[in-house]
Amino acid sequence: MNARLCFLVVLAASFLSAGCATGPKYGEIAPSFGKLAPDKGRIYVYRASALGAAVQPQVKLNGETIGNAISQGFFYVDRAPGHYEMMTSTEVDRKLSLTLDKGQTRYVRLNISMGFFVGHVYPELVESDVGQKEIQECSYIGQQK
Repeated sequence: MNARLCFLVVLAASFLSAGCATGPKYGEIAPSFGKLAPDKGRIYVYRASALGAAVQPQVKLNGETIGNAISQGFFYVDRAPGHYEMMTSTEVDRKLSLTLDKGQTRYVRLNISMGFFVGHVYPELVESDVGQKEIQECSYIGQQK
């Protein structure tokens, strides 16, 4: 009986980790990103939860694909100041509007909610102190176009 239980635990763990980000954690790699150019702003996009790991829609910024919503992963983009619309799409499009200023760093958390056929991943702008805390355990996935 113990062998079966052990097998089920290993099997369950492999299903839970499938689809989650691997790679260096934020704290390990962030110092290598370099300084932000004086005429740009930075947007960190992260998905701290492992819930719905198989659902990994593209993340678009003003229509341009900038990455994928991979569980427990993050990436970032540097952009000129201005107004931006971030969008993810599964059964429905989920959008977030944000303004980026010169020298500003913004954090966008990707959340998941239940859908009819598949979960919906939606972007949410969070305060810097919240984003800085939540992104610490996420792994860098780079830009997944």
